[in-house]
Amino acid sequence: MTDTLRRETLVAQAMGRIDAATRAVIAPIHVSTTFIRDADNQYSAGFVYGRPDNATVREAEAVLAMLEDAGAGALLFGSGMAAAIAVFAILDAGDHVLAPQIMYWALRHWLLTELTRRGVDVTFVAMDDVAAVAAAVQPGRTRLIWIETPGNPLWTITDVAAIAEIAHRADAKLAVDATVASPYHMQPLALGADFVMHAATKMLNGHSDVVAGVVAGARDDAHWQRIVTTRKLGGAILGPFEAFLLMRGMRTLFLRAAAQAGSAADLAARLVVHPMVAAVLYPGLETHPGHAIAARQMVNGFGSMLSIRVVGGAAHAIATAAAVRVWHRATSLGGVESLIEHRASIEGEGTPCPDDLLRLSVGIEHVEDLYADLAQALHGAAVASEV
Repeated sequence: MTDTLRRETLVAQAMGRIDAATRAVIAPIHVSTTFIRDADNQYSAGFVYGRPDNATVREAEAVLAMLEDAGAGALLFGSGMAAAIAVFAILDAGDHVLAPQIMYWALRHWLLTELTRRGVDVTFVAMDDVAAVAAAVQPGRTRLIWIETPGNPLWTITDVAAIAEIAHRADAKLAVDATVASPYHMQPLALGADFVMHAATKMLNGHSDVVAGVVAGARDDAHWQRIVTTRKLGGAILGPFEAFLLMRGMRTLFLRAAAQAGSAADLAARLVVHPMVAAVLYPGLETHPGHAIAARQMVNGFGSMLSIRVVGGAAHAIATAAAVRVWHRATSLGGVESLIEHRASIEGEGTPCPDDLLRLSVGIEHVEDLYADLAQALHGAAVASEV
């Protein structure tokens, strides 16, 4: 029956499973760390110990694999960083990686420090320049291309299908951080990627109450099994209660993502003509350099993230963030509450983020309240600078 149902229905019902023991429509939370052996010393139920496996985690992974149409399945981790790092476990000393110049700052720092200590070379390249990516490939050495699209916090767009072709021509794998897009907006595996990663803390969960990460794979090959082994031996599995909360959050993913993307597009269109806004960075705008590619590979809108560059520089940007009343000054994205952040202050020295930039994560509040709050904050910052 599930083969004939749409993703919206399957995710809303968490694949439609009914608990066999109680007939409950919500799956129970399994917290046991150990399991009884059969009389012949085997584990016919399929569970051995809590570190590598858990029934509640399996339930959430089934939903995620369905959302990504992942042939290999999906693996949940204790954080987005843990999930991302597990993908790099497919590499050996002497291998070479391509990564984007604009990407999540914590992973970029890990690549520069920890991955290079393992003997893997990393080259950062403008991933929105297909020719530059092709030129940066080192034949016989490049084994993984990592892209993030839209790219945080400038929301650069990478052509997934084009980069997949480059990767596979070089006998390399393509991994896509699609945290911002979520499966509602984009399916990288269908575009040719080998792996897709999400910080499930963000759009997938949507309620700012779970830290989690997920990797889904296109096919069950030796590289996928290396990721599986990395989680199993490293003990990086998500906890059962967190998996339960994530599954609950995912049930409303399609409703939340649609509402948030609609409000983000509305705000972008208004802010682009605001006198105190120097630029709006949002792939849904036709003036965005990656708009045409985003329109081709993203469906159901362009996501809920945008950034604005404030007239008057860093001082005005920080003052604007200080003056909001509805938006929350906080790190993260994808939750039901709208967040605003002066990103350069968070990333620190070496950030590619302009110091006049404010990153906006649009929640599910009424868009008129969100715009009015930003407008008064921008106006207040301008007036204060004149006093």
